[in-house]
Amino acid sequence: MEDKELLEKFAQPESRNMAFNQLVRKYQEKIYWHIRKMVIDHDDADDLTQDVFLKVWKNLDNFRQDAQLYTWIYRIATNECLSFLSSKKRKFFLPLNDVTAELMEKVEASPELAGDEVQMKLQKAILRLPEKQRLVFNMKYFDEMKYEEMSEILGTSVGALKASYHIAVKKIEEFIKRD
Repeated sequence: MEDKELLEKFAQPESRNMAFNQLVRKYQEKIYWHIRKMVIDHDDADDLTQDVFLKVWKNLDNFRQDAQLYTWIYRIATNECLSFLSSKKRKFFLPLNDVTAELMEKVEASPELAGDEVQMKLQKAILRLPEKQRLVFNMKYFDEMKYEEMSEILGTSVGALKASYHIAVKKIEEFIKRD
């Protein structure tokens, strides 16, 4: 079902639940993996994915349709990730290095990466990036997003995103060469 049709059905009280369930089925996996790449831990990603769709449910009536629905949901997910990582630092009074170390431990314990040395090195390199660069790298490299879409989601110029991605790639290459 197309987004426009989902939104029309969501606007009608008798088909609201069905439309929302279809919306969740359509976008849940993409949103989960976007979040998971940022927070690493499955349980955290699962909780944040639920939080994202709760916010979507509460605010879908206010969606102005001046952006694509997926872009809007992606922006909510991105903000949830950044808030989560920020609150984790504040809650435990952890410097960025300690949060990164904790995420690295989760990468090393991840059954999805067990035995895949190249994937493990890549994930560790990505985790060494600052949060915003990591986000830009994940969106471009893994999600294959266009810079224009990323610009809409992150509220950053295309030029700045291109520069950020380029710098992230260079840092990752350096880390992999050194390691």
